[in-house]
Amino acid sequence: MKELFQDKTVLVTGGTGSMGQTLIRRILTGNLGVPKKVIVLSRDEAKQHDMRMSYLHKLVSTDEVIYRNFMNTLEFRIGDVRNYADICAAVKNANIVINAAALKQVPVCEYFPVQAVLTNCLGAYNIVRAIEENGYPVETVVGISTDKASKPVNVMGMTKAIQEKVFTSANILNPNTRFICVRYGNVLASRGSVIPLFHDQIRNGGPVTITVPEMTRFLLSLEQACETVFAALHEAKRGETYVPNAPSATVLNIVKALIGDRKVEIKVTGIRPGEKMHEIMVSEEEIFHCAKRGNYYAILPMLPELLDKTKTETNHFHKEFSSQDNVLDLAGTIKLLKKHKLMIKDVDLLSQEELLR
Repeated sequence: MKELFQDKTVLVTGGTGSMGQTLIRRILTGNLGVPKKVIVLSRDEAKQHDMRMSYLHKLVSTDEVIYRNFMNTLEFRIGDVRNYADICAAVKNANIVINAAALKQVPVCEYFPVQAVLTNCLGAYNIVRAIEENGYPVETVVGISTDKASKPVNVMGMTKAIQEKVFTSANILNPNTRFICVRYGNVLASRGSVIPLFHDQIRNGGPVTITVPEMTRFLLSLEQACETVFAALHEAKRGETYVPNAPSATVLNIVKALIGDRKVEIKVTGIRPGEKMHEIMVSEEEIFHCAKRGNYYAILPMLPELLDKTKTETNHFHKEFSSQDNVLDLAGTIKLLKKHKLMIKDVDLLSQEELLR
C-alpha cells in the first residue's frame, strides 16, 4: 500500500471536483508512494485555475505537506470524457486512471437524461475504447460509482450502473488492464451536497428545507471515500466493485444536529424527482456475489469468465445492505458530524483560517 503510486502516472478525470481534488491532494502527499505525474482532466478552466493557484500558494487544508516536484508532477488538461480524442491524449501515458468525472445531481439527470448518458456512460466507454484500440499501458482503471446504481430508480443511478457494467465487461477483452469500481453513498460536504445548503439556510435564519423527515442516507467523508478508492486499487480483483461499511442517518437528524439550539424552522418540501426514500449499497440480488474484504465489501463480477472458480468466498449479507438499517440516532449523527468538522462553527473556523493564510 505504501508504494501504491510510486513512480506511477495517475490520471484523474473530473479532477477539479470535490472528490477529484481530495484524491489528488492525498496522492501528492507521497504517503502512498511518490507519483511520477498526476494529470487532472476536466472541462472547467476556472476550477483548474483556482486549483492551480491554491497549490502554488498552498491555500489548502494540508499546508504542512511538502508537494514534491510540484511544477513537474501536477499537470492540468482541459478536456471532456465525452470526447474520445481528449481521452486518448490524457490516457496515453497513464498507469492508473481514476474516473471521477460525472453528472451526479439527481434532479439534473432527470431533466437532462441524455447529458447524463454522455458523461456517465459514453465517458466510461471512451476510456475503455482508448485502452483497447491503442494498447496503452494502463495497469488499473477505477470507476467511481454510487449507491444509487444499486436497484436504480433514477437516471443518475441507471447511468452509473451502466458505467459499472462497462468497466466490468472491459476486463474480458483487455487482459493487461484491471478494471474495477468503487460504490459509496453521499459524500459529506462535497460540492452540490445537502450539508452546505443546510449550513447556508441556518446562517440565514431558516427555514431549513428537507424533503421527507424519515428519508435515510449513507454518509461518508471525502477522506473515507478516498480510502475506499485506495483500498480497491490495492486489493480489488478484476471486475470487482468495492463498497465501504458506511453509517447512515435520517435527513431530519442531520438537520437537527446542525441546527442545535438555534431557533430555526424546519420546512418539509416533499420528495424530489427521482429520489429514493432509502439508498441501497448492495442489493438483494448482489448479496450472493458479495464477499468481506477487511473493512470493505467486494461485489464480485457476475460474468463467469472473471470468477476465480478455484476459490470460494462466503457471502456476508443475508439481506440487502440498505441505509434504513442501523441508522444513527441524533446523538450518533451529532458525533459523526463533529468528527468530520462539519458543524457550522467548525466550517466557519476553517474558512477564517484559510482567509488568514
